[in-house]
Amino acid sequence: MYLIGLTGGIASGKSTVAKRLASWGAVGIDADQLAREVVEPGTPALAAIVNEFGDDILLADGSLNRPALGAIIFTDPASRQLLNAITHPAVRQLTRARVAAAAAADPHAIVVYDVPLLAEAIAGGLVTFDLIVVVQADADTRIQRMVELRGLTLEEATHRISAQASDSERLALADVVIDNSGTLDATLAQVDALWERARTAESRKNA
Repeated sequence: MYLIGLTGGIASGKSTVAKRLASWGAVGIDADQLAREVVEPGTPALAAIVNEFGDDILLADGSLNRPALGAIIFTDPASRQLLNAITHPAVRQLTRARVAAAAAADPHAIVVYDVPLLAEAIAGGLVTFDLIVVVQADADTRIQRMVELRGLTLEEATHRISAQASDSERLALADVVIDNSGTLDATLAQVDALWERARTAESRKNA
């Protein structure tokens, strides 16, 4: 198995890169999806969140009201740390299980772990990556995308960027940087080159 850690700031274009790699045959594991799974109704993590933040962060059907919770954590670092302390251990456990399952299903799989908090994953010894890929776009471009494509206000978009690691912190981890500030074709060409690099490396690793 060859494990790629894929990260980038919010609205940098990670999803575009992940989808392209999946089209080539990569096995995708999305940390955001895992984070949603661990707070589904009936999970210990959701019960702990309600205990800390109150019933107001629940919808009528008992599921998590993400906009309500987001309005709290993206403006209050202490609340964000509290939420992370609840959800991150559950996500780490599920991540290890999914990576192990992918390796068991295909020992030669190229697995892409799409994770916003890559630095934290590395520091916590979550998994060992063979290659770290950072998708990069400048902050102004990302803010514009969030406002135009996601319907956020300028203030909300700015808060979300400031809540994440800085560009320099992410780039310091990178083995490969995908520049997603240009055209889609230019981005996909970089991803295709990355795929060929990963295929070659996986073959050598298991030779």
